[in-house]
Amino acid sequence: MSVVSQAAQSHAQSHNTRQLGINPNHWYVVALSREVKTQPVGVRLWKQAIALYRDTKGQVHALEDRCPHRLVKLSHGQVIGDELECAYHGWRFNNQGECAAVPYLAENQKLPSCKIRRYPVKEQDGFIWLFPGDVETLHATSLQPMGVPEWEHLNYIATVSIINCNAHYSYLIENLMDMYHGHLHQDYQAWTQASLQDIDEDTHRVDAHYTAQSYYKIDKIWSISQLFFPALRRLHPEPLDVSYVYPHWISTLGKDFKIYCLLCPVNERQTKAYLIHFTSLNAFWRLHKLPVWFRRFVKDSLFGAAQKLLDGLVRQDVQMIEEEQQAYLENHQRRGYELNRALVSVQRLMRSQVEPHPHKATLYIPSP
Repeated sequence: MSVVSQAAQSHAQSHNTRQLGINPNHWYVVALSREVKTQPVGVRLWKQAIALYRDTKGQVHALEDRCPHRLVKLSHGQVIGDELECAYHGWRFNNQGECAAVPYLAENQKLPSCKIRRYPVKEQDGFIWLFPGDVETLHATSLQPMGVPEWEHLNYIATVSIINCNAHYSYLIENLMDMYHGHLHQDYQAWTQASLQDIDEDTHRVDAHYTAQSYYKIDKIWSISQLFFPALRRLHPEPLDVSYVYPHWISTLGKDFKIYCLLCPVNERQTKAYLIHFTSLNAFWRLHKLPVWFRRFVKDSLFGAAQKLLDGLVRQDVQMIEEEQQAYLENHQRRGYELNRALVSVQRLMRSQVEPHPHKATLYIPSP
């Protein structure tokens, strides 16, 4: 293939990627469990407004965030018993999306037969997971949320950073899969000298295997202080694996760190995500012999220990991602150059999940 035809194919490929929707037949994360309390919460998942609320038993429900009466947001209202009440006229809806009460209904009137959409939702591992796709497909395939098993595990310390970026979700995924961009994070660097070794891919995931030099090694009880004091860090080689498990992302750096990015794409120009960083305590075998209540106390006390590091990484990444999106909007005819072959696989997976007949991806890699 000539350089010209390669460039043309690369441009078309990139242009299409930035226009992609999502495959709705997956579980997406729309909120932290702690974000949904006694009052309804409005969220957005790929152009769909959704109201989350808890009933009297604490169970989470998800309804279309639109009262069928005057089409205002139900999330402006309140929960009465097990029903969601609209703030405008007081119409109430049960967890099936059916109108359950109208306060000014006359004796000779029947309840409106209007019904709003109900979404399958699960509360698991500290997050609210929602399925926006076809319910029959969900039942037929028994699809389950990817899950975050380290969330409750006593050997892992969690830190959460919420990502809000004005960009298509593909930019965020490509950023997460491209470990060469560690050059950006000079002040918050967790690794350096990344080198892509191998790529595995199938119809549902892409695994990119890097080697890198890690700045952290959690092997002594005091070594967690490396998160706070950069002078204590020492470079050492570690495997660095990143995986796009559609629609989410997972990374492991050696045995000490694991990171999840749980996606909630809002629209073509806006993406929300939850980045969860786990520091492993598996090396501390003496700690594992202590009472469970004490280990839980340690885990809870250290929650957010890496907040400054994680927020710093997010802030720098979001700036770059939003600049990429803006450059595309200003001149989508102009193409960039890509040397990381893992992103070829990532773009191919994105398109195959959305398009019924995906075409093979090829990024333009100029000759040396």
